[in-house]
Amino acid sequence: MRILIATGGTGGHIYPAVSLANQLIKEDKDNKILFVGNSDRMEADLLPKQGFDFIGIKAAKFNSSSHKLQAILTLYKAYKQSLKIVEDFNADVVIGFGGYVTVPVILAGKKLKKKTIIHEQNSLAGLANRTLAHFVDKVVICYPSVMDSFNKSKTVLLGNPRQSAILGFQKDKSVIEQFGLNPDRKTLLIVMGSLGSKSVNEKMIGILKGLNDKDYNVIYVTGKNNYQQVTSQIQSTENVKITDYIDGFNVAGNCDLVMSRAGATSLCEYCALALPSILVPSPYVTNNHQLVNALSMVEAKASVLLEEKDLNEKETINLIDSLIHDDTKLKEMSQGASSLSFENAAIDFVELIKKVVGK
Repeated sequence: MRILIATGGTGGHIYPAVSLANQLIKEDKDNKILFVGNSDRMEADLLPKQGFDFIGIKAAKFNSSSHKLQAILTLYKAYKQSLKIVEDFNADVVIGFGGYVTVPVILAGKKLKKKTIIHEQNSLAGLANRTLAHFVDKVVICYPSVMDSFNKSKTVLLGNPRQSAILGFQKDKSVIEQFGLNPDRKTLLIVMGSLGSKSVNEKMIGILKGLNDKDYNVIYVTGKNNYQQVTSQIQSTENVKITDYIDGFNVAGNCDLVMSRAGATSLCEYCALALPSILVPSPYVTNNHQLVNALSMVEAKASVLLEEKDLNEKETINLIDSLIHDDTKLKEMSQGASSLSFENAAIDFVELIKKVVGK
């Protein structure tokens, strides 16, 4: 098969697409895959480094409140580019993993009478996917709660392909040792997305100082954009290690508790790893969708909600202490996370593609 995948903007859109692509190649090395994404976002570097063919285009938010005319013109140009890309590649199927860059690509696929599928990672459907859902052959979702946002006759609950990365995963204490930490202690991972969060970093300085000399490890990920700001105010200690970036899945899988934003792909990883979590949803995202994601986790008893406005030294440290020392609670949260996992999501997605394409 020839599969064109549109994705980009954030790791939450990119990594599930990569997991699907890897599964497609694993099942049939003759499958041909082409990625299309933003020419000026992280996918332009990440996907070629992963060994995938990639074409970058310039897209725009089609619901932009400012510079609307320019956004429309940019989208139209992206659509014309996408028509040529889809036609030249001769795709059997065009798949969108969210983000505004997927809009022109999926519409081009539809115009050229290609089979089309979109994937919605969040528990609250994004505008791009809600718009595209009217045109595509199938919609894949991760949460039952989002089913009502789409035509039920074309919507299937398969989960996030990223979760299939757990298959064969084994814990390795040396991962914790590499940070200079005692692997026999419990470990808390604090990470606020691949780029980090300036607003959270500012609040975390005092909290991190208060976590010094605890009887558990702390790995704090600042994000590459904020590392200098944080380390100018606080340094790593015996039990608290500060870093700018981690191999998220591998490190998280060797921790006992994570404190994190509530991005959809991060949450699916925690579910696959059966990892208890404290969730601090970003209040700056569209329609506050991270809060909706977090509430789905809380309802399953997988997570505890801590809103950013409540992020302060005393209460946050008390919450961390109470959870990390409560093995019964951690076990309950682990089971709750596991209940939301779709370990075969990538495998099931490939089967859906075959069915849609007719191969």
